[in-house]
Amino acid sequence: MAKRDYYETLNVARDAALDDIKKSYRKLAMKYHPDQNRGDKEAERRFKEINEAYHVLKDDEKRAAYDQFGHAAFEEGMGGMHRGAGFDFSAGFADVFDDLFGEFMGGGGRRRTAQTRGGDLRYNLEVSLVDAFAGRKVQVKVPTSVACDPCSGTGSAGGAQPSACPACGGRGKVRAQQGFFTIERTCPTCSGLGHVITDPCRACSGSGRVQRDKTLAVNIPEGVEDGTRIRLSGEGEAGARGGPAGDLYIFVSVAAHDIFQREGANIFCRVPIPMTTAALGGSIEVPTVDGGRAKVTIPAGCQSGRQFRLRGKGMPVLRSSGRGDMYIQTGVETPVNLNRRQRELLQQFDAAASARTNPESEGFFAKVKELWEDLKD
Repeated sequence: MAKRDYYETLNVARDAALDDIKKSYRKLAMKYHPDQNRGDKEAERRFKEINEAYHVLKDDEKRAAYDQFGHAAFEEGMGGMHRGAGFDFSAGFADVFDDLFGEFMGGGGRRRTAQTRGGDLRYNLEVSLVDAFAGRKVQVKVPTSVACDPCSGTGSAGGAQPSACPACGGRGKVRAQQGFFTIERTCPTCSGLGHVITDPCRACSGSGRVQRDKTLAVNIPEGVEDGTRIRLSGEGEAGARGGPAGDLYIFVSVAAHDIFQREGANIFCRVPIPMTTAALGGSIEVPTVDGGRAKVTIPAGCQSGRQFRLRGKGMPVLRSSGRGDMYIQTGVETPVNLNRRQRELLQQFDAAASARTNPESEGFFAKVKELWEDLKD
């Protein structure tokens, strides 16, 4: 029985691009896969035929030879590049696994040497509200693992390059055939690294890294908020045996302030004022978060809890040119520790007081009196 044309087998045109060939191959391989057609000899034959065609057409050199000489290019008389009659079904299945799933596993897995990426680190950094306002550069000391200097991170004495693992040939994975299935697992000899250390470095015992404190400069931006995360790429733990380093994550917390309270970009400050200032009016001078001062005019009859807004006197908005506002909240202070003269004056004031002097309290107790009278009826 004459062999089918490879292009016809894969249902593609002779000038088809490699991506189109791969796409058609994957579709047909899944359709005729032994798991989908148990006991179907025709499907098994088609599966082998599809893989044989794909092995030729995916290789530029073999495809060129096939285009020129056809199937004769792979017979003994033409140099024996590939013999279709000797197609290895298990090898074909292994290629199906790689071609179907290799891209989802990182691509090119059969030729890559695995490297262990270093772990990410977390550092908790507390800054003051003033530093969060102005921003600053701080030094942090982070205990971490760094590349070993004597072996330059290779793990081999003198910095020599590791040898390819003899068990997996440097692939980091080994395969075992079980019937129609090819099982791939991490190489137990090299733990998936693809190489082995024959003469380990004494300083790091072959790991390629050592423990050390690393001092780093961290820029705290203006307006940084509580819980902000700053990522320092490549400043985490060093990878094993030359692997890429992880990242360092700085988690910022803003310490509570004795005077100011922060809500987003706004600043709140409660200011106690004397009873006389609240009653007669006046002005007070209050601090601002930028270290300056602001004058606030208190109107006569000011009550506790009244807020005064100072525009643009709050925190900078992170990664913006805007600023929040500052709110001054008054708290009227009741005089304490009165001397005799002060007490007499207050008693005289109380005697001269009327409903107009204390409208809020008078109104409240008027309502209370009505309530009590209603309860009697």
